[in-house]
Amino acid sequence: MSLEKYSLKMPKAVYSGTNSMENIPAILAAVGAKKVAAFTDKGIRKLGLFDLVEEQLKASGVAYDVFDEFPPEPSYQAVQGVIDQFKHKDYDFVVACGGGSVMDTAKLASVLVTDEYGVKELLDDPKRAKKCLQILTIPTTAGTGAECTPNAIVGVPEKEVKIGIVNDNMMSDFVILDARLIQNLPRKIAASTGIDAMCHAIECFTSNKSNPFADTFSLKAYDIIMNNIVKACDDNTALTEKNNMQIAAFYGGVAITASGTTAVHALSYPLGGKYHVAHGTSNAMLLIPVMKFNAEDPKFRDRLALAWDAAYHGDKKLTTVDEKAYALVDWMEEIVKHLDIPTDLKEFGVKPEDLDGLVEAGLQQQRLLVNNMREVKAEDARKIYLQVM
Repeated sequence: MSLEKYSLKMPKAVYSGTNSMENIPAILAAVGAKKVAAFTDKGIRKLGLFDLVEEQLKASGVAYDVFDEFPPEPSYQAVQGVIDQFKHKDYDFVVACGGGSVMDTAKLASVLVTDEYGVKELLDDPKRAKKCLQILTIPTTAGTGAECTPNAIVGVPEKEVKIGIVNDNMMSDFVILDARLIQNLPRKIAASTGIDAMCHAIECFTSNKSNPFADTFSLKAYDIIMNNIVKACDDNTALTEKNNMQIAAFYGGVAITASGTTAVHALSYPLGGKYHVAHGTSNAMLLIPVMKFNAEDPKFRDRLALAWDAAYHGDKKLTTVDEKAYALVDWMEEIVKHLDIPTDLKEFGVKPEDLDGLVEAGLQQQRLLVNNMREVKAEDARKIYLQVM
């Protein structure tokens, strides 16, 4: 009997729990950091979240500069602009405090100190990326999992799409999960990023690339998310549930490195690239339509039933695979509705005449569509998009 190949990649150290930010001085001392580049954004600074990081940078006694001049969901040109300001300044360590866009920019910065290649070259050939600086990532949402994936997502305006640059050298070296950073996250952002984490978990578990490593992390992530997301989003004082969501989002990111997302993410990329729909929001909008489409495949229902067994801890007694699978989709749909996820792309400027372009762009995301258990054809993509138009 032959075994398929699969692998697991993770940061070298992850810190969580009470006051986990206080690990920063020890991390910097251990790596001998003298001059740190700190990436964040103006929204995070305005909320005072970066203050927790800056306090520890000051306590460390290192020199540091802050980079916060880039837009959300940045294009590769915008990322390159930040990196051009960053490189050749003798930084020896990178800290990123923010959501997916901040962390992805910092991860790219960590491999772009060199002049050998830029972001555009990595879009053409991600294998060129080489580790230049070690990096600590500190997420301010419980969703993207960017703190533990070797991926960086950037907009490509000329193609009106987002593209993922994937290279193991962009894996974070250190991660801090501190619930204080997401305590006062606006409910809308907490909801969309939390559903994004839900997508990571269920997509990786039902992916054609699923394997024992991925299943371990995706199932645990899914269990935690399904049983914590509502309270974590609804109650700002629910620090336990918020920390649980941070851990689950991290597990979902680990699952991505071992497996891979599927049609939800594939079809969401054009929405971010052309219409600048936030990544978490576009995934959250497409989750249920894609789940219902995939559930027509018996093999997919088998996986959903296993996910139900892992995540459901109530009194409902379901016995058949189909009962469990459809109950799970209904449960996810209830959560999506409760969290007030947008349901109509018109509010983002998407017009009916844009449908053909969306379908064409979505079908180009074969890197992810090949992971989907059920083949997605043009007419299938069209029907899925129509459910949110």
